[in-house]
Amino acid sequence: MIQSPQHSEPGETEHRGLPMVLPEAGAPREGWLTRVMRILFGWKAAATRADLELVLTADEPASGFSPAEAAMLKNILSLRDRRIASVMVPRADIVAVQRDITLGDLVRVFEGAGHSRLVVYNDTLDDPTGMVHIRDLIAFMAARATPASATGREQPPAALDFAKIDLSMPLSAAKIVREILYAPPSMPALDLLAKMQATRIHLALVIDEYGGSDGVVSIEDLVELIVGDIADEHDAAETPAVTRQNDGSFLAIGRASLNDVRAVIGDEFDVGEAAREVDTLGGYLVMRAGHVPVRGELIPGPAAFEAEVLDADPRRVKRVKIYRNEKRRSGAVRELPTVLRSAVPRASPREEPGRPNPNTLPPP
Repeated sequence: MIQSPQHSEPGETEHRGLPMVLPEAGAPREGWLTRVMRILFGWKAAATRADLELVLTADEPASGFSPAEAAMLKNILSLRDRRIASVMVPRADIVAVQRDITLGDLVRVFEGAGHSRLVVYNDTLDDPTGMVHIRDLIAFMAARATPASATGREQPPAALDFAKIDLSMPLSAAKIVREILYAPPSMPALDLLAKMQATRIHLALVIDEYGGSDGVVSIEDLVELIVGDIADEHDAAETPAVTRQNDGSFLAIGRASLNDVRAVIGDEFDVGEAAREVDTLGGYLVMRAGHVPVRGELIPGPAAFEAEVLDADPRRVKRVKIYRNEKRRSGAVRELPTVLRSAVPRASPREEPGRPNPNTLPPP
């Protein structure tokens, strides 16, 4: 005998004899983060982002998460507010090659770049055509160096004849340029990561509102937002962006963030409203000077600070020395040039009793 199904509450149904709650019509769908937390940690669907953030701010024994786990989960929660403009490598630091570069020169660029993917462009970086991967270059060179009789069979490395490779061949003729993604600076970092996973293209060029190249983002940059900095065997040890000197001054690189500069120098180094316009020390100095400063130029900073440009090129400030104004004035007084020294009037000699002053005219 077939029994009629028992009456169930709205939003519920039976699945293999067990009630299964379905979302009511019009109810918001469950987010991916909530689903992950429910599957991994047994959280109920009612758990909210605020609940998770509250748990992560608790001490380790209370939350049940290790410091590393808590840090990664906090990074995941912050991805919603991160834009790729804060992650990208700026245009000035992009390593790119022209599409007609020879294979020999391309090998040298890869050698010094330390990257596995390079942006490829036509005439300028604002006219990109794609990217080139070092694995594709190696595969192309290995195929050219393989003897014709050995095609389709495994050969030892000694059997490869690299003299057959025409290193003067342009990159465009090798047909190894791949597609590249394009994204606006305002795109959420999480959306770009999902797009890279779906397309299997792990390099994106950031395009500004005028269609020009503003920066570049790799999948490694996005993964580091979650797990932290990933240094491999090719990464050189980074020097601090700001360092204090024995004389009380500070050495800083132009790309140092204003937050890092303030953290080292102190709260007195407050640029005020300028922090809304620029993020780096070099950008702040360019804004203060009204142009790209040259080497040796002195630029007044916030409060009693002054910056001396130690190294710069026509596009950016590279290294800066920051000190307090009074420290510079308290140093040794520089000798005036001869021309200026001769133009300075000398003080009148002291008059002695009974001796006329040669610099005064006699009375009429």
